[in-house]
Amino acid sequence: MNKLAVVVSLITQDNDYQREQAASAQAAALKLGANVQILYANNDAVQQTQQILSFIQEPGKRPDAILVEPVGTGMLQVAKAAVSAGIAWGVVNIDVDYIPQLRQHALVPVFSIVSDHEEIGKLQGQQIAAILGDEGCVLYIEGPSGREVARLRTKGMMSTKPQRVAVSTLKGDWTQQSGHRAIKSWLALSTSRDLHVGMIACQNDDMAMGARRAFEELGDMRARDSWLSLPITGCDGVPKAGQAWVREGRLAATVISPPLVGDAMHLLATALRSGTQPAERTVMPPMSFPALKEMVKAKGQVAQ
Repeated sequence: MNKLAVVVSLITQDNDYQREQAASAQAAALKLGANVQILYANNDAVQQTQQILSFIQEPGKRPDAILVEPVGTGMLQVAKAAVSAGIAWGVVNIDVDYIPQLRQHALVPVFSIVSDHEEIGKLQGQQIAAILGDEGCVLYIEGPSGREVARLRTKGMMSTKPQRVAVSTLKGDWTQQSGHRAIKSWLALSTSRDLHVGMIACQNDDMAMGARRAFEELGDMRARDSWLSLPITGCDGVPKAGQAWVREGRLAATVISPPLVGDAMHLLATALRSGTQPAERTVMPPMSFPALKEMVKAKGQVAQ
């Protein structure tokens, strides 16, 4: 039997979590004796579609499976083309509504595996409460508007942050550069001086570090020190990035969202080996880092 051949399509290489996704795919491929090819879409949905179609449309290049973390929509037409060509299809980190329909007549595995993004947001809202208490103001850097991930994380955060904590939202695209750019642009506004910000919360660790870098570059040392004294939090919690930055004191907290592509590879291999469909939707739970109890305890000790 030939080695399992898998194409993995990811959003961008300029993001620690995406690189961790790639690493988890490569580790799983090594364990499974599979061949894996990683593609990056550079945050461009059209480019991602074209990259994937190039494998579907040429019989000599067709892999056994495609695992995709979509930049924009769930890529229904591309999914249909892949399954029609006998290529297994797995969607990572986004909920799509077409999986049940495709599975009805598919001769290959079709499934999704997702992080619980609303729960990630809820944990971040609880971290905000642990840091600020009952009231204050959060400068919140959100992911791209078109991404379901960003919407769900915001929904979760808003449902658990204290009612009297105000949220001022900026936009990013999951990269450090976008967090840096969002803060630079915001600081240039005269209204930024009127907002009594108590912390900065970001929907991923890369944007959080980009925000921190923007504060570090301020020429006014008093303003620089004032901004850098504020807690900055993120999400994703990659061991060598988000978790390390928390341990170093560069971030106050993160939410660990485990990489999913490696798990998707194992689900895929099991399904192909047994000739069955994997679970239609697998959900992986997040966790706060540090644990919320530790954050509340630390807050109490500071207050004393």
